[in-house]
Amino acid sequence: MDREYYVYVLANKSRGTLYIGVTGNIARRLWEHQRGLVDGFTKKYRSDRLVYCEVFERLQAAIQREKQLKKWNRISIIRLIESSNPEWRDLCTRGTHMP
Repeated sequence: MDREYYVYVLANKSRGTLYIGVTGNIARRLWEHQRGLVDGFTKKYRSDRLVYCEVFERLQAAIQREKQLKKWNRISIIRLIESSNPEWRDLCTRGTHMP
């Protein structure tokens, strides 16, 4: 059975507070973040807008990418987001496709 893993970036607004995470079930994880079910950083800063996402076939590759992005400075992460989502749209809203 093929499985996909996701590295994702959440924000509370355009160029706002950013959160980088990894998951094997992006729909469930976003649902949890958006409803404040995940205690910690995203709940505290209300970072629940999906602004960037990458898909991987291997968990180890996703984890490695997450660690890499977490070492980047803020400006580099913003540039990465804006390279594919210059308007900082919520990629999880109705009418748009989930990654």
